[in-house]
Amino acid sequence: MIRRSALAAVLGGTLLLPSPVHAQAAPGARRTPVVQVVERVAPAVVNISAESTVRAADPFFGGILGGRTRRAQSLGSGLIVDAQGLVVTNAHVIEGASRVLVTTLDGRELEADVLGADRDADLAVLKVQAKGLPATPLGRSADLLMGETVIAIGNPFGLSHTVTTGVLSARGRTVPSESGEARYTDFLQTDATINPGNSGGPLVNLAGQVIGINTAIIQGSGIGFAIPADRAQRVVDDLLRFGELQPLWTGLRLETVDAELARREELPVARGALVVRVFPDSPAARAGIAAGDVLTAIDGKPMGAREDLTTAIYSVPVGTPLKVEVRRGARAFPLALVAVRPPRGLGLAVLEDALGLTVTSGARGPIVEGVTRGSLAERAGLEPGDRLLAANGQRLEGTEQLGHEVLRGLDRGSLLLVVGRGRYAYNLNFPL
Repeated sequence: MIRRSALAAVLGGTLLLPSPVHAQAAPGARRTPVVQVVERVAPAVVNISAESTVRAADPFFGGILGGRTRRAQSLGSGLIVDAQGLVVTNAHVIEGASRVLVTTLDGRELEADVLGADRDADLAVLKVQAKGLPATPLGRSADLLMGETVIAIGNPFGLSHTVTTGVLSARGRTVPSESGEARYTDFLQTDATINPGNSGGPLVNLAGQVIGINTAIIQGSGIGFAIPADRAQRVVDDLLRFGELQPLWTGLRLETVDAELARREELPVARGALVVRVFPDSPAARAGIAAGDVLTAIDGKPMGAREDLTTAIYSVPVGTPLKVEVRRGARAFPLALVAVRPPRGLGLAVLEDALGLTVTSGARGPIVEGVTRGSLAERAGLEPGDRLLAANGQRLEGTEQLGHEVLRGLDRGSLLLVVGRGRYAYNLNFPL
């Protein structure tokens, strides 16, 4: 046994004794701003379970005889934004679901109706039959600070009410969809961990404001993305009023400027959106925009792609003037552009103008009535009598729905048609 004096000598005269057991910090000192925000917002975060029936292909005959059916389930998160039972989540969480269940923090399991969903915006609004629910409305995302602390709350991997923290890393990010066919613009980027199942949950700042709806991750990177609250609110308003995001009309056909396009067209700038076409008597024509112009910024934000304009007009109330910076040769000047609700029949007029295709109503949906000589439709092989079965992945019931999808395709720059002829169906993708 080493005596105390000997131990002190070994340690240079300093005697180290075990530290006394400290009393736990008072709860008030531990209730940090993050804790306070979680206590306030977490009761409004729900778990969403979407059940669907999937038909597997027959192992011998493929899809001809149908095969067996099985039930599939996807899990995600959602946010109660109204005490009367309105829940916001991602569209991909409930896509194809035959039954949607919402589970609250206190364990209540409520069946939900889908009031509206938009796959392009990746947002959906659900309604549960309950009152007095804890709710946290969408906040604002216009005045965010880079580097400010943010909190993601959700149900990753089915683990209820998981909280992660990080900082707001960037704004205005452009992210391709998993298929690569679409581009999502103006996303918020954060390093707060967003795992599968967090989709649809809130991204919150230290003021307790919901600044975004978590929606995507880059696998294995620790980088997550959220839909800004301002844009989400605009989409939610349309979903509640119309059941879907209503297309807006500017009368512009744009092409993203890259180095190759800038060189080929001898453009004055290397980034922006080239105006390919301005439809007569459209908002763009009335604003003074002309074919050959390059849009370089909108509301003070540089334009890196044609989708930036779509994001901007869907982030503000309909009829809001947007300041667009225009380059025309050596000149640069601002113009005011106002997007409006498209007039009735506009989609079919755009279809004829852009593709050379006229349609009429048939007993089972739209039918090709005429094909303009030399048009994109003729070069693709379309003929009068062909049936238009689907557009942009949506089954077509009539010509009005077709026109609606044409305008949605105009926002994305392309229109995917499924054309039926005899016993066969063909997928044709047209630029818009």
